Amino acid sequence: MDVKALVPGIVPGRMDKALIEAGFADLHPPLDDHEALVAADRCYFCHDAPCATACPTTIDIPLFIRQIATGTPEAAARTILSQNILGGMCARVCPTETLCEEVCVREVAEGKPVEIGRLQRYATDTLMAADVHPFERDAPTGKRIAVVGAGPAGLACAHRLAMMGHDVVLMDARPKPGGLNEYGIAAYKSTENFAAREVEWLMKIGGIELRSGVALGRDVTLETLRAEYDTVFLGLGLGGVNALGVEGDDKAGVGDAVSFIADLRQASDLAALPVGRDVVVIGGGMTAIDAAVQSKLLGALNVTIVYRRSQERMAASPYEQELAQAKGVRIICNASPVAVHGNGSVRELEFEFTADDLTPTGERFRLPADQVFRAIGQTLTGDGLPDLEGRKIAVDETGRTSVPGVWAGGDCASGGDDLTVTAVAEGRDAAEDIHASLMEQANG
Repeated sequence: MDVKALVPGIVPGRMDKALIEAGFADLHPPLDDHEALVAADRCYFCHDAPCATACPTTIDIPLFIRQIATGTPEAAARTILSQNILGGMCARVCPTETLCEEVCVREVAEGKPVEIGRLQRYATDTLMAADVHPFERDAPTGKRIAVVGAGPAGLACAHRLAMMGHDVVLMDARPKPGGLNEYGIAAYKSTENFAAREVEWLMKIGGIELRSGVALGRDVTLETLRAEYDTVFLGLGLGGVNALGVEGDDKAGVGDAVSFIADLRQASDLAALPVGRDVVVIGGGMTAIDAAVQSKLLGALNVTIVYRRSQERMAASPYEQELAQAKGVRIICNASPVAVHGNGSVRELEFEFTADDLTPTGERFRLPADQVFRAIGQTLTGDGLPDLEGRKIAVDETGRTSVPGVWAGGDCASGGDDLTVTAVAEGRDAAEDIHASLMEQANG
C-alpha cells in the first residue's frame, strides 16, 4: 500500500497513476464482431417481446438483434436510434438489469439474459465509427423553437424537432452540452469522451444552434422565450442539491456528490484529483454509488455509503450495489446523520439507527470522515417556471405544462423516474406533440 493512502485529509495522488487509470477503464468493454454474433444468436426473437415493452423508449429489440445476427449492425443502429437518438449512451448507462434484460426470456428461464445493452452499444458504436448520421431533415417549416437544457431530454427533443424541419435554438447553462451524460455519469461508464462525441454526432442532423452558458432566469426568462419563439421546451434538469440539515453541515470537507462527479468527469488528470482517506457518502441512489466507487478508485482508504432505509429500498439497482461492494465500498443501512463533528473541517459523522419508516431508535454511532458527500436528492431551481407538482414542473402525458406553448421533460418534470432513457423518451414524445401542435396551428 502506498503511504499516501494513509495520509489524513483530502489530498491528490493517493494511488499510482497507472492504477487509477486502470480502475477507470471501460466498465463493460465493447463486443467485437464475433462476440456480437454469438451474443445475438442467443436471442429467441420473441414475437411479443417483453424486453421491448420494458424499454422506456420502446426500441424494437428483437429486430435490432436480428439485424446484428444477419451482419447489418448499421441497420440495427438505425432501428435503435429511430426511437432513442442517445442509444449509444443509454447502452452504457441504462440499468438494463432492471429493465429489458430483467424480463428477457433467457433471464427468466436460465438466469442469464441476452446482453441487450452491449449489443445496442455494438450497433450504435459501429454506425458512429463510420461517421454516418442516418436521418435527414424534412423541408423547413419556418418555425423556431427554444429548447432550454442540453441534457438527454433537451437533446432528444431538439434532434426530433430538427428532423421534422423546425429550427431549434438549444441553450444550456454549462460550458458543454450533454447534461448529466457529460457531467453526472461515472467516468468508467462513459470513457474516451463519449458523451461529447455523441452530441457532436447528434448535431449533424443540422438545424440546431447551440448556445452554451445561457441560464434560464439569469440570461433569459420564460416570458422572453415565449415572445421570441413559436414554442419552448424545458429540459432543465435539477440544479439544486439537498442539504443534510444537521449541525455541522457547513464544515470544510462536506460537499455534494454531484459536483464531485462533475469535477472528476472534466478532469484531464485523475491522479491530480484530491480525495479523502475516510470518505462517507450519504444516500442510496446511483449518484451515491458513483461517488463512492470513484472515491475508492481514486485511492480513498475507507469508503462508506450510509442510507436511511433498508438496502432493499435503495434506489440503486442490486447490480450497482454489488459493484460498489466488490470495489471495497461498505454499505450501512437504516441510519440517518444527526451531526457533523470537527474543528472547522469534518472529522466524524454521527448517525442514529432508524426503522424503515425513519423512526429513530435512539442508538447512535460515529464514523471517521475527512470527506463527506451528500447524495440525498436534487431540487428544481429557477424563478418564473410553470406550475409545479411537488418539487417538479407539472406536465401531462405529452409534456405540456400549465403555460400555453411550453412543454417540459426529463428530471425537471413530474412523473419520470430520473433515468437517462426516460428523459430521452420524454423529450422525443414532447417533440412529437410540439410538431403536431405547430402543424395544426399552421393548417388551422
